[in-house]
Amino acid sequence: MIKGDKIELRPASKSDFVRQVEWRNQEETARLAAGSYAALYSHVTVEEVEALYDKRVIRDRKQENVFAIYIVETNTHIGNCDYRDVNPIARSAVVGLTVGNPSERGKGYGTEALQLLVHFLFQDLNLQRVQLDTWSGNEQAIRVYERCGFKIEGRLRRAEFVNGTYFDQLIMGRLREGVS
Repeated sequence: MIKGDKIELRPASKSDFVRQVEWRNQEETARLAAGSYAALYSHVTVEEVEALYDKRVIRDRKQENVFAIYIVETNTHIGNCDYRDVNPIARSAVVGLTVGNPSERGKGYGTEALQLLVHFLFQDLNLQRVQLDTWSGNEQAIRVYERCGFKIEGRLRRAEFVNGTYFDQLIMGRLREGVS
């Protein structure tokens, strides 16, 4: 468990994954989390999410680690974050973050979760670089990422198609420098 002021990151359980069914089947959450892949990300059943848990958390644990985001004060599960594609030579990884519960967005929980995850990766795993990607229309997420020290490093023009409009896919990265 990784504990912060308002939230804590816990290793994701199967019941945490099952809770995602409701979030993933909400149009706005699917769109924010997956961009042009929202149709594939959403419309999932409990059985599909349980199978995803078995694959991502049980079988592929060495390639990917998923954390459930809980509010400390209420012990409420509000989202998930993960790291994957760890490169032990370059000491880098890719991260992801979703605050699935819409009523808990905009309260600083996502920012704190990402800060805790990045600190863990830099301090405990001794990584030097962390990256993520999002689509250019996901402005709230971009602000969170920038608050956490991520910078836009690349742009794939018109690589996302969301709600009838093309958006750029943004590659954002953060280096270890300045982390204590």
